[in-house]
Amino acid sequence: MMSGYVRVGLYPESIGFFSGMIGRGFKPSGFVIASLITACDKSACMFNEGLQVHAFVVKIGLLCDVFVGTSLLHFYGTYGLVSKSRKLFEEMPDKNVVTWTSLIVGHSNNGDLGEVMSIYKRMRLEGVCCNDNTFAIVISTCGMLEDELLGHQVLGHVMKLGLENSVSVANSLISMYGGCGNVDEAFYVFDHMGERDIISWNSIISASAQNGLCEESLRCFHYMRHVNKEVNSTTLSSLLTVCGSTDKLKWGSGIHGLVVKFGLESNVCVGNTLISMYSEAGRSEDAELVFQRMTEKDIISWNSMLACYVQNEECQKALKLFAKMLRMRKPVNYVTLTSALSACPNPEFLIQGKILHAIAVLTDLQDNVIIGNALVTMYGKFSMMVEAEKVLQIMPKRDEVTWNALIGGYAESKDPNEVIKAFKLMREEGTPANYITIINVLGGFMTPGDLLKHGMPFHAHIVLTGFESDKHVQSTLITMYAKCGDLNSSNSIFNGLDFKNSIAWNAIIAANANHGLEKALKLLVMMKKAGVDLDQFSFSVALSVSADLAMLDEGQQLHGLVVKLGFDSDHYVTNAAMDMYGKCGEMEDVLKLLPSPTKRSRLSWNILISSFAKHGCFQKAREAFHEMLNLGTKPDHVTFVSLLSACSHGGLVDDGLAYYYAMTTEFGVPPGIEHCVCIIDLLGRSGRLAEAENFIKGMVVQPNDLVWRSLLAACKIHRNVELGRKAAEHLLELDPSDDSAYVLLSNVCATTGRWEEVENVRRQMGSRNIMKKPACSWVKLKTEVNKFGMGEQSHPQTGQIYAKLGELMKMIREAGYVPDTSYALQDTDEEQKEHNLWNHSERIALAFGLINTPKGSPVKVFKNLRVCGDCHSVYKHVSAAVGRKIILRDPYRFHHFSDGKCSCSDYW
Repeated sequence: MMSGYVRVGLYPESIGFFSGMIGRGFKPSGFVIASLITACDKSACMFNEGLQVHAFVVKIGLLCDVFVGTSLLHFYGTYGLVSKSRKLFEEMPDKNVVTWTSLIVGHSNNGDLGEVMSIYKRMRLEGVCCNDNTFAIVISTCGMLEDELLGHQVLGHVMKLGLENSVSVANSLISMYGGCGNVDEAFYVFDHMGERDIISWNSIISASAQNGLCEESLRCFHYMRHVNKEVNSTTLSSLLTVCGSTDKLKWGSGIHGLVVKFGLESNVCVGNTLISMYSEAGRSEDAELVFQRMTEKDIISWNSMLACYVQNEECQKALKLFAKMLRMRKPVNYVTLTSALSACPNPEFLIQGKILHAIAVLTDLQDNVIIGNALVTMYGKFSMMVEAEKVLQIMPKRDEVTWNALIGGYAESKDPNEVIKAFKLMREEGTPANYITIINVLGGFMTPGDLLKHGMPFHAHIVLTGFESDKHVQSTLITMYAKCGDLNSSNSIFNGLDFKNSIAWNAIIAANANHGLEKALKLLVMMKKAGVDLDQFSFSVALSVSADLAMLDEGQQLHGLVVKLGFDSDHYVTNAAMDMYGKCGEMEDVLKLLPSPTKRSRLSWNILISSFAKHGCFQKAREAFHEMLNLGTKPDHVTFVSLLSACSHGGLVDDGLAYYYAMTTEFGVPPGIEHCVCIIDLLGRSGRLAEAENFIKGMVVQPNDLVWRSLLAACKIHRNVELGRKAAEHLLELDPSDDSAYVLLSNVCATTGRWEEVENVRRQMGSRNIMKKPACSWVKLKTEVNKFGMGEQSHPQTGQIYAKLGELMKMIREAGYVPDTSYALQDTDEEQKEHNLWNHSERIALAFGLINTPKGSPVKVFKNLRVCGDCHSVYKHVSAAVGRKIILRDPYRFHHFSDGKCSCSDYW
């Protein structure tokens, strides 16, 4: 009767039946207890009941029963408590092959693949004869370890015992070859099987799926149905695993239709695979729908949904789901906790991360090597390297992943000396490095000094150890040299590659994007001509380059290609396209691409707030921030930079200060140098220079050039010479060759009429061979960029341009324009000052734009330096006089001129 309850899945009822049996005075046998423990095992949600049965077993003295002991061992393995099952195993007086196999299954399910092989070796040493099931698990483990040689050694033992014709052994061989990437051998075993069962077909489908052979998997499925083999949940689950990408999702949707047709929607295994498939395709909403509709969920269901949220960077949802699991007393294992730890990607999640660490200790999972690795990784992301090292030191077992996590943490913390120290300790311990180790070490070198001290010697080590031929290492070397300022070496490594794959192309594009944006776009064109497929990273980098160069036409073409190739559903590419449109002045296109509020990632919110700030929509930037908070998205470092910038440019001083203090007190975001620069800019623009100076004195981070440059610029606006001198001195202490320090100080003196001091500053520049960065403006017409400097005379349309300028001058004078010659920073008469103002590059570019664009269409002008105040006035008057919208972008923001007004409300 007890066996019947378990067989039909009435697990809670079996507990009631057992209680009634005991209540009537019947003494249970070992078989009854074993069945009851199996019920607790299979239910996946009766852990506490299982513990009570264990206590009862001890009380009545049945622990020595081999069937009871084996059932308990399997029970603890199922719930991920392998240390408890191992302890129980060692205490058992009698063991049979099923006992050994149950222990192996527990370690296999817990991801302890090395331990599986150790137990197998111990079985052989103790003379325990393995059965079909034992060999099936051990051979499959060899596949998961991707160790074909070890698999062949186990196969030798199989043949010695005469079990080579066993269907289950042959099935595991197919799985092993599939795991090792040897699909041909898998098909050889399959084709030579005298007898095949449904597992055989499922194994060959899975082997093809594992190796990304989607069409081969579907072909096997077709043959399987042709020979009238029954299709089960495993068949469809195997097929679904290979359909988890944007381009293969159409097949996955078709398989999902078959799931419904065959009535397998309620099958837990199929539901779990559907969640994983939609997750991998970036469709978390569909995964969530499948999860919610599942009538029965096991630990894999919860883990899959948790992993889905983490994969889609929905960290808050992931942690809420984990908390729900705890509230519902759902069992958690190392997979659950690993995903939860991965949902703590930055210091904002420090408290949650520490709670999860405590849970790992309480659930006896801290000794699991995967949990240990996840903890080292998490503390590395928090830049808490002392804690990361402590976790590593107390781990009973460490592998290359552990050391890679520690090295990666030090690299993220920009501590190259500790990176090298950790690498040396790894070698001393005898842990072999892999390509990830090399990549992480290279990631720790950021400056020319790092390159000389560590980068070049480590490159020599790479050559000596043979890692130079690894494609990932090659691309990281390209990146490392570029980051350290040696772009020539980056290009040399790239040009020397025999085979240039997309990884290498993306690396060299990114390297050049940081040093010369035009070259990066040329490389992208070359990549396409070379027949290398563009991927998400290529598009993200290319769109970023288009954004920084404000190349709208190229950006639109790239976006068209993104849509054509199906990358428009990719989260990062969409955000890169939004950023590109925002930086190219197309705010309407940003809003068109913007996901609905409930589906927006933090990155999308940040781009929206930043775009509003750049385009002078300060209140909308604030509204977006508060909407983001209301929908439960936590702001980060970048969010507050954009928000504070909006307040600074909009003159919202009190609001900006309130946001700054809330950033640390309410949201736990530590102040960075960018936030501090925004506050200095905020106070400086509004004339509160003394407060700005006091703020600098109390900063928790060391002031840098941006801080002093911002204060110096504010001194120019408000003509504070004394404070300007102080700021310039600090700026020159940091970098004596900084041209902006001299130029801004000269301008401060010029605006207050101190011409002798102006000449003195300019003489200092000359004696030190410091050249002022020349102002330039440009207008883009189709594929041609027309660039103009101060008093430009070399353009083919020079005559027309200056004639247009004369016409515009006359029009706006009649409309009431009065020149503000305080912006002409030369000691000349008023007439010459006004003449000099009309030679400014932004006016020349405006005249060119009006001549060469259709009447009524907007004119876009770009400038490399901050727009002159008098030119700003001219642009306003011209927009009213000619009845056209004019968009001017400087390095800080967009000015939208229309009907004599600017979006900045004359505060910028």
